[in-house]
Amino acid sequence: MIKNLIKKFLPKSFLLFYHKILAYLATFFYGWPSRKMIVIGVTGTAGKSTVVNLIGRILEEAGFKIGWTTTMNFKIDKEEWVNKTKMTMPGRFTLQKFLKKMLEAGCQYAIIETSSEGILQSRHLGIDYDLAVFTGLHPEHLEVHGGFENYKKTKSKLFEKLKKQKTKTLNGKEIKKIIIVNLDDKNVSYFLSFKADEYWGYATIFNFQFSIFKQIPISKIQIVKAENIKLDSDGSEFIIKGLRFRVNLLGGFNVANALAAICVGLSQGVDLKICQKALEKIKGMPGRMEIVIEKPFKVVVDYAHTPEELLRVYETLQNTKSQIPSSKMICVFGSCGGGRDKWKRPEIGKIASQFCDYIILTNEDPYDENPLKILNEIERGFLQTSKYEKILDRREAIRKALSLAQANDIVIITGKGCEPWICVEKGKKIPWDDRKVVKEEWAKLSTG
Repeated sequence: MIKNLIKKFLPKSFLLFYHKILAYLATFFYGWPSRKMIVIGVTGTAGKSTVVNLIGRILEEAGFKIGWTTTMNFKIDKEEWVNKTKMTMPGRFTLQKFLKKMLEAGCQYAIIETSSEGILQSRHLGIDYDLAVFTGLHPEHLEVHGGFENYKKTKSKLFEKLKKQKTKTLNGKEIKKIIIVNLDDKNVSYFLSFKADEYWGYATIFNFQFSIFKQIPISKIQIVKAENIKLDSDGSEFIIKGLRFRVNLLGGFNVANALAAICVGLSQGVDLKICQKALEKIKGMPGRMEIVIEKPFKVVVDYAHTPEELLRVYETLQNTKSQIPSSKMICVFGSCGGGRDKWKRPEIGKIASQFCDYIILTNEDPYDENPLKILNEIERGFLQTSKYEKILDRREAIRKALSLAQANDIVIITGKGCEPWICVEKGKKIPWDDRKVVKEEWAKLSTG
């Protein structure tokens, strides 16, 4: 309530100044820890948490000590735990404290999932980044930023900041400033316009015969492209420079995520075979296309909450479903409240109605909004032929989906992934975990 009052009555310029002062105070208090490590910032609309985790596993396989902060988890050397803050970038003092602990644990690399809202609140200030990774961009947080262009410009501050910071020398070696981008994304040219010592790009479909780049010749970008991509019900296979990779993560988008991590590894001198070995060991990501039940039907939990993310998830599962024509796809989802991205509600409804055989609309994080109103706004996007119902209680909605599912069906529950809370009015948080609830409700149905 106090925060809301401050936001309401103080001018925006003062709030921005306040955020910056806090960021530098936190950095000074903890002794500028990021200056003594190589810091990798990962930004984009989707895939950030997965990319951070994949980068970390590759660097660990190469023998480095690493730490990271993401929406879904934290890590400092061998200690790893769930992010329960419901914040992608923790507060400035918390973030600097993490960096300090990473340094004390002997970490050579810190990997920071860097969000647009975190940048907007200056949480990136006081962090000396060395690598900036761009995973791709599509509309999100438009109300907060005041439109897509402002959202893009906010993301770009990570890249703009890169070369402005003093080059580090660690263990007698100068650390290069490196930009790594998704060449398949239509906004890539913009993110390549910022200065760096090296540029890397990764791609699955990019046509090298046609360069869209005005600021930097394509010849100056070190490119990693996946060839002969094969997607299956357990993950994907692809070839890079004659070496076959196996990634046990569902969906073509996870091929791109793996490529981003490989680029980081190669830019740091990690052998391609070490990247291959590290990725093959990974069996899944918490709450990201995570298979919670395998048989008699498949239950998948995913964090997808934007139209683009939902489309990718549904397309991936539709390909799996098509192998068994009689199977159905039962979709459980809602949309965030608190005035966040209201525009996307009918959009995700439209996408769901195109892919799902049956839809159950339910609560996600209503905050201070009327939960039924949120579901009604999603409903407006449905096609007339859509089969659906609204069940506000998320546990009851999951139970209903499981009770409807038959052999070989797919139940997909989106919006929360591995998040540990449901946020309701007056700042209250209800302990939650979609994966745990699925297992509990299936156990009841199986024995009942």
